[in-house]
Amino acid sequence: MNIADMHCDTISELAKARQKQENMGLRKSRLHVDLEKLKKSGYLIQNFALFVELKAQPDPWEKVQFLVKVYEEEMEKNKELISPVRSYEDIGRNSRAGRLSAMLTVEEGGVCFGQIDKLCTLYEQGVRMMTLSWNYPNELGYPNLNRDGGKAIQEAASGLPFPEKDAVVRKYLNTPDAQHGLTETGMIFVDKMEELGMIVDVSHMSDAGFYDVFRLAHKPFVASHSNARSVCPCVRNLSDDMIRRLAEKGGVTGLNFCADFLTQLPTGTHNPGTVADIVRHARHITNVGGMECLGLGTDFDGIDTHEELPGADQMDRLYEALHKDGFAPSQIDHIFGENVLRVYRDVL
Repeated sequence: MNIADMHCDTISELAKARQKQENMGLRKSRLHVDLEKLKKSGYLIQNFALFVELKAQPDPWEKVQFLVKVYEEEMEKNKELISPVRSYEDIGRNSRAGRLSAMLTVEEGGVCFGQIDKLCTLYEQGVRMMTLSWNYPNELGYPNLNRDGGKAIQEAASGLPFPEKDAVVRKYLNTPDAQHGLTETGMIFVDKMEELGMIVDVSHMSDAGFYDVFRLAHKPFVASHSNARSVCPCVRNLSDDMIRRLAEKGGVTGLNFCADFLTQLPTGTHNPGTVADIVRHARHITNVGGMECLGLGTDFDGIDTHEELPGADQMDRLYEALHKDGFAPSQIDHIFGENVLRVYRDVL
């Protein structure tokens, strides 16, 4: 199927396993993503995010460097099966050699502390995509879901009866930040990323930050793992206008399998996630932005196990569900890989 997935958190999970002295690697594991699972579903390229939670680390730069080391060691151990991508041409070269491709990404631009030299170091280490923020404000800009504010809101709501508690939590989850966007440093970073050939990723960014990137960008940018806000109102998803603007720039948003970004249930309710939910987002996004603006950004290993899509080895279930909904095989091929590959060709 030549699948291209713009986002998984597998490297972070492997790093946690190492710190616990657990013997687990990329070739075969209990995680959503391993090389056997990718091969079974016919993956062409998997992006591996280096996720750093800023306020959980005494030194975020040291943490991202540790994750780079884990990634490099896994690439070396499995070099007959998978190879890193530093240019678009590497993808075809790896495929012809019978190997999967891996793209290194960073999920949290704050690891750079606003320093261009650190951004350049990441590029030299093979990073080819970076989210400008995660869920904390940083030197580059602001997220839609500020984790500091979210904690305070949840603590304040904890003693409320259910209807009021649910309303407070929903307000936090569903109210975008249209005021705080990119900082001046963030704008400099966007320009430098485009100069280097590093893809700008706006997943997690505030609405104001998204529109700042839209105004600045000369090349396609992505929302690597974000769905449609009209289908599920959480602000981690894109509004219809944002989908259209992303498509206007030639960009792509990646279907995120996180159940809470697929459908919103009352606070405290178990959300299993369904393939039908994913298909609804796919249909809406392509109706709004066209068939060229949708890809995959599963968020595997960064989310709870999706009950109907439990791992990368089960992607045929999504293919079949999309086909049953009326997507032609050529359209599914665009969603599963071709749209993302076009962005990689244009930017890398």
